[in-house]
Amino acid sequence: MNDTQHMRAIVQNEYGSTEKLSLGETERPVPADGEVLVRVAAAGVDPGVWHLMTGLPYLVRLAGYGLRRPKTPVPGSDIAGRIEAVGRSVDALLPGDEVFGVASGAFAEYALSTPDRLAAKPANVSFEEAAVVPTSGLAALQGLRDAGGLRPGQRVLIVGATGGVGTFAVQLAKALGAEVTGVGSTGKLEMLRSIGADHVVDYTREDFAASGERYDLILDIAGNRSLAHLRRALSPRGTLVIVGGEAGGRWIGGTDRQLRTLLASPFTAQTLRPLFSAPRKADLEFLRQALESGSLRPWIDRTYPLEAAADAVRHIAEGHSRGKTALSLDPSPSEHPGTLGREEADREPVASLVGSAPRKGGLE
Repeated sequence: MNDTQHMRAIVQNEYGSTEKLSLGETERPVPADGEVLVRVAAAGVDPGVWHLMTGLPYLVRLAGYGLRRPKTPVPGSDIAGRIEAVGRSVDALLPGDEVFGVASGAFAEYALSTPDRLAAKPANVSFEEAAVVPTSGLAALQGLRDAGGLRPGQRVLIVGATGGVGTFAVQLAKALGAEVTGVGSTGKLEMLRSIGADHVVDYTREDFAASGERYDLILDIAGNRSLAHLRRALSPRGTLVIVGGEAGGRWIGGTDRQLRTLLASPFTAQTLRPLFSAPRKADLEFLRQALESGSLRPWIDRTYPLEAAADAVRHIAEGHSRGKTALSLDPSPSEHPGTLGREEADREPVASLVGSAPRKGGLE
């Protein structure tokens, strides 16, 4: 099939729609000093892939991802697989080790990473399950624990609870000792209960800010509600954490709400914070332990083969996904209890970590 110098990969040479994603053959990367080469068994698909594919908002391009075209032609960053080779000075990992974490160019048979961006894959989860954890799991953990300062016994409201970050946030908040309320649409409330939410709110029928309930911590994931609206559901000295957002235009996308939290926070007794998550070795290890203990379990909505990566990104952008979406490079991908047919999935907009969504309306 492929010789040792080449690999199959999804390649994108210019910004645009999913039509710009194509399956091709490219050079297999070689690990430099301090790097490792991972043979990819599965890759996670998240809304960030859509933003880097389209180059929207334009702030993405200014952040170093390429002004006129993608700097990295192979998309994707979340992986699970086996170490294929290691560069000089790497002694913490060996060929054959099963890992998950963050890499460059995940939508390919091989991807480069570094030991500080990888953790050992737990034996009790599949490659697909492990692959969807890093970006969304880190955002959920850092949003709750670091930005949110979550303490046991606090009341937590998670807006956008049925998306990728949200499903992890519900479970991690419970594991950290909180009383958790998840906000979702009618068809997804049972899913929220099944992953541990103590209470659920159907946003199509009720307004959580008008209920009279007050929360110590609100995690708003890629929503479009105003800060004033969210603060009405916050306790007088509670904390609101904004994880991305919708609207905001083609230049700054949903980051406008994050900027406004920084401007407003000094003038209120409530704490308003944006979340800027980052891959950290210690946090990947935390997620690994949570997976091993069973306190964290990925809910995978659908798994696609590598050649259908464009369909996977389109599925997320159209708002069909609940939980996470994965690519499998295994010809016989694992079955997942969360998998749903397209006809069963109610349409909701993409939950973005970095900016504006492809279409407006809704919170997940």
